[in-house]
Amino acid sequence: MEKHTPGLTTVEAQALLKQYGPNQVQEDKPHPIRLFLSKFWGAVPWMLEVTFILEWVLHKTPEAIIIAFLLVFNAILGFTQERRAQSALDLLRTRLKINARVLRDGEWKEVSASELVPGDYIHLRMGDFAPADTVLDDGEVLADQSSLTGEAAPVERKAGGLVYSGSVLRRGEASGVVKATGPHSYFGKTAELVRGAGSRSHLEDLVMGIVRYMVLLDGILVVGILIYATVHGIGLSDILPFALILLVASVPVALPATFTLATAVASLDLAHHGVLVTRLAAIEEASSMDELCTDKTGTLTLNQLTLTGTRPAPGTTQEDLLQMAGLACDTATQDPLDLAILQAAQAQNVTLPARSAFVPFDPATKRSEATFIQNGTPWKAIKGAPQTMAELSGYSGWETDAEALSATGARILGVVAGPESALKFLGLVSLSDPPRPDAAKAVADLTALGIRIRMVTGDSVPTAQAVAAQLEIAGPVCEQSAIQESGKDCGVFAGVFPEDKFHIVQRLQKQHRITGMTGDGVNDAPALKQAEVGIAVSSAMDVAKAAASLVLTRPGLADVVTAVKTGRLVYQRMLTYTLNKIVKTFQVAMFLSLGLLLFGQFVVTPLLVLLLLFANDFVTMSLAGDNVRYSPEPDHWELPSLIGTALLIAVAWLVYIFAVFLVGHYGFHWSLATIQTMDFLGLVFSGLGNVFVVRERSWFWSSRPGRFLSLAALGDIVVVSALATLGWLMQPVSLADVGWLLLFTLIYMFLLDFIKVPVLGCFHKKGKKAPRSPSSTPTL
Repeated sequence: MEKHTPGLTTVEAQALLKQYGPNQVQEDKPHPIRLFLSKFWGAVPWMLEVTFILEWVLHKTPEAIIIAFLLVFNAILGFTQERRAQSALDLLRTRLKINARVLRDGEWKEVSASELVPGDYIHLRMGDFAPADTVLDDGEVLADQSSLTGEAAPVERKAGGLVYSGSVLRRGEASGVVKATGPHSYFGKTAELVRGAGSRSHLEDLVMGIVRYMVLLDGILVVGILIYATVHGIGLSDILPFALILLVASVPVALPATFTLATAVASLDLAHHGVLVTRLAAIEEASSMDELCTDKTGTLTLNQLTLTGTRPAPGTTQEDLLQMAGLACDTATQDPLDLAILQAAQAQNVTLPARSAFVPFDPATKRSEATFIQNGTPWKAIKGAPQTMAELSGYSGWETDAEALSATGARILGVVAGPESALKFLGLVSLSDPPRPDAAKAVADLTALGIRIRMVTGDSVPTAQAVAAQLEIAGPVCEQSAIQESGKDCGVFAGVFPEDKFHIVQRLQKQHRITGMTGDGVNDAPALKQAEVGIAVSSAMDVAKAAASLVLTRPGLADVVTAVKTGRLVYQRMLTYTLNKIVKTFQVAMFLSLGLLLFGQFVVTPLLVLLLLFANDFVTMSLAGDNVRYSPEPDHWELPSLIGTALLIAVAWLVYIFAVFLVGHYGFHWSLATIQTMDFLGLVFSGLGNVFVVRERSWFWSSRPGRFLSLAALGDIVVVSALATLGWLMQPVSLADVGWLLLFTLIYMFLLDFIKVPVLGCFHKKGKKAPRSPSSTPTL
C-alpha cells in the first residue's frame, strides 16, 4: 500500500510520547500493606483500638490480648476476601497491550500499541483491534464497534472516516493517522469514566447506623455508672475496667466479619451456578436491588446478525430468494451480513450453484454480486441496498414491504438475479440481532421478584422498540434526550452513549433506588462500575468483567435470577444475625449496668464478658450458612424498626437473666462468684436460644436450622458447660445446675415465641417496600 504521509520520526514520536503519555489507561493500585492497614480504620476498629490501649495501660493483659485478637481477626478476614476480587484497572491496562504496525523514519515497524502517539501513521487489517482513534486516508474497512457504542451492525469506514480504538476490523484494510491515544481516545474516555465510577456500600451505612445506636446506649449507661460510682465512692481504677468492658460488649465486633463470611460462602455457591463474584458487597446489594438497567446488544440479544424475515416478490419462492441471496455472499469476507444469510440458507437446506466469479460488497456501488451459469447462460446474483436493486431491475412497489420490515429495526437488503441485461427483482431479506432464547423468561422472573427492568441501548428507537415488545419490557421507549427530562417513566432508552448509561444509573441512585446494570461491552463498563450490582454477561469483554461486581460464566440472564435469590438468602441470614446481636447487646449492657446500679455488684466479671464474645458472637457466625427462605420482594434494612423489635425481645431476655441472678442470690444463696458463673452460662444459653428464636419468623421449630449452626450451638454448650463445671476461668458449678439452667432456657424459648411471632410479623411488613404507585415511581 502506498504511503500518503511520511509518518513520524523516532525523535518526534518520543517527544510526543512525553507530551501525551503512553497509549494506556493509568492505574491506581493500592499497596497490599496499605490495603491491610485500612482494615484497622473505621468505627468498629476505632472503638476496639481505644479499648485495647486503655486495657493495656491498666495492665489488664488477658483482656487486651482478646481485644487485639478480635481486631486482627476482622482485618485478616476482610483483607483476604478483598484481595480475591478482580482489579478493574489491571484488566483495563491489559486491554491495550497489543502491537501496531506504524510508519516510523520512513519504514514500517511493529511496536507496542502503548508507544503510539497522535500523528503516527498506522496500518490496519482484517482481524485487528484498532489500537487508537484513527482517521483513515486510504483503504476501506468494516468496523465492529458494538462493544463501544452498543450498535450491533458493523459500520463501513473509508478515507476520512474515524475508527475508534477498541473496534474490531471485520473486513478490508486501511491506513490512517492516529488522532487520539490513551485517556484521550474514545476507549480511554470510557475507561476514565470507570475510574471515577463507584457507589457507597449500603452495608457500611448499616454498620455505622448500628454502631451509633450502640454507642448511644453505651454512653447513657456509662454516664449512669460513673454517677453511681461517684456517689458511692467507688475508685476510678475499679469502675473504669467495667466501663471499658461495657463498651466492648456494646460494639458489634463480629458484625463486619460475619457479613464478609456470609457473602464469601454465598460467592462460593454462586460460582457453582455460573456467577463469579468480584465484589462481595454486591451479593448483599442484590437482595435490595429494585431497578435493573440492562444493555441490549449481547445481553438481551445474541449480538449476532440473523436472518429474521423475507419478502419474496410475486412469482418468486422463498427458496429461490434465499438461494440467490446466498450466492451473492462469501464466508471469506467475514461480513456479518453474508454469514447470517449463508447460515440461514444452510439451515433450510438451500443448495447454492457453483460460481464463476464473485465481487465483494463495495460501498461505492452498495452491492455484492456473483456470476454463475444457468442453462448455459451467464447469470448474475446481486444483493444490496433495496433502492439500488430496484433500479437495476426496474422494479417498483417494494417500498411497502421494506417499510414493514424496517419498522422492527432490521437491516433490509434487496436481491436481484438473471442475465445481466434482464435482471429480475426477487424480493427483500431482513437481518437483525434477535433476543436471546432465555431473555424473555429472565425478564419475567426478575419482574416477578419485584425488580423494574429498564433497557438501555445505543441502537435506534425502532430496533429498541421491537426488542422491548418481544421481551415484554414495560414502559415507553424514549430517546436519549429524555434522560434530562423529568416526569418520564421510561422503560427503554434508545440512542444513548456510554456516559448516558452512567448518568441513568446515577439518577436512579439519587432517588434512593438500589440499581443494577448488566452489559458486555466497553460502553457498559462505567455504568457497571457505578451500579450497586454491576453484572457482566458471559460474552463480555475483559473491561466489562473487570468493572462489574458479578460476572456470569454461562450464556443468558437466568443466573441473574439465581444471584438475586442468593442475595436475599444472605439478607435473611444477616437479618437474623443482626437482630440477635442487637438483642444480646441490649440484654448484656442493661444487665451489667442495672446489676451494678440496683444491687451494687458486678453481676459478671470483665473477663467472662470477653469470653462471652467468643461463646456467642463467633459461634453465631455459623448463621452464614443457615437454612432460610428468600423473600418475593426486594429486601431493605429498616434500622429504626429493627432496633425497636430488638429492644422488645431484649427486655424479655433481660427478665430471664435477672431471674437467674435473683434465684441464685435469694433462692439458693450462692456466693457472688457462683452467681457470676451462672449469669455467664445464662447469657450464653439465652444468646444461643435467641438465635433459634429469631432465625424463624414463625414458631422457632417451624424449620430446621443449618447443620453448621446446630453443630456450633451444641459445641458451644459443651465447651462452656465444661469450663463452668471444671472451674476454668470462673467459679465451678455442678453439672446438675447447668442442666436445670438449660431446661429453664428451653421452656423460656417456647414462652418467648408467643411474643416474637406477632412482633416479627409487624417488622416483616414494615421492612418491605410499599408497592409502586404512579406517584412513587422513579422518573428519568
